[in-house]
Amino acid sequence: MQNEYNSQKSLVSVVTPTYNRPEYLKQAIESAVKQTYRNIEIIVSDNCSTDNTQEIVASFQDPRIRYWRQPENLGMFANQIHAFKMAKGKYIASLHDDDMWNEDFLEKLVPHLEEHPDIILAFCDQYIMDGQGKIDDVVTERNSRAYKRDQLKQGIHQPFYEIGVVDKSVPTAAACVIRNELVDWDSIPKEVSGMWDLYLTFLCCRTGRGAYYLPEKLTRYREHQQTDTMQSGGQNAQAQIRKAKAEMFCYERFMTDTCLEKFQPYFRQKWLEANTTLGIGLLRSEQSAQARPYLWHALSKQQFDLRTIAALCLSFFPRFLSNFFLAVR
Repeated sequence: MQNEYNSQKSLVSVVTPTYNRPEYLKQAIESAVKQTYRNIEIIVSDNCSTDNTQEIVASFQDPRIRYWRQPENLGMFANQIHAFKMAKGKYIASLHDDDMWNEDFLEKLVPHLEEHPDIILAFCDQYIMDGQGKIDDVVTERNSRAYKRDQLKQGIHQPFYEIGVVDKSVPTAAACVIRNELVDWDSIPKEVSGMWDLYLTFLCCRTGRGAYYLPEKLTRYREHQQTDTMQSGGQNAQAQIRKAKAEMFCYERFMTDTCLEKFQPYFRQKWLEANTTLGIGLLRSEQSAQARPYLWHALSKQQFDLRTIAALCLSFFPRFLSNFFLAVR
């Protein structure tokens, strides 16, 4: 009876791109395999890892797992989109190779999509854990407040432009289930890079359908030094440059969309901040001349901004001196 019940449920594609994180990947897959919602396929897209990733996947001996190994490393974005395109399910959910789900994650979100055919996605809140898998309660609550999920009411939000692309309340990369047939995966341009989740939220908003929010923490997002988010906020100049360019591309697109007209001042400010971030990243990579146009542009288009002024001044300092100030920033 249980097998018959499960077979009647809609197929959910669990998408997990991976690269050289075997131990984290093992935990991620285990959390997918243990889902109480059983009718799933687990797509592991290996971005040409140089470790024992394939053996880790094979060790589960679960016929629901589909393993694909890229013949060469395509970069994070291309591997992610490739995995999405492999999905056969009615619904699709992203599970990064360093994150984990509670066993009832799908069981609690999918029914809302089944009950309400006019919504495109269902999402929840999430825990934040460290590199060792320990949940940090303080950071978790700070994260919920930062993305305003602590204020969000349970139920359908339609339209959801504001909570989607302004408040960024919808964690499409970590705690969300999406109606697969409504997303054109080819319409996500490569320029969005690591901001693909925000751009995906934007595409979902533009369908005019709603989003269902369940105010429970059903997933665990891992913060560690290998993540691009952590690197772009630290001393990794190339990660900072990648993130800034992706942000600029996204906000430029958002500023030209008529559906988002009321939020234009916000997007413009975020775009200017990204110009400054790009300038700082270029300074850190010792490209002062290339950094100045972005810093001048950001400074000329907004009111007094100490961060931009400081970066612009540093661009004229001797390299050893500017490197010192950037290092202690």
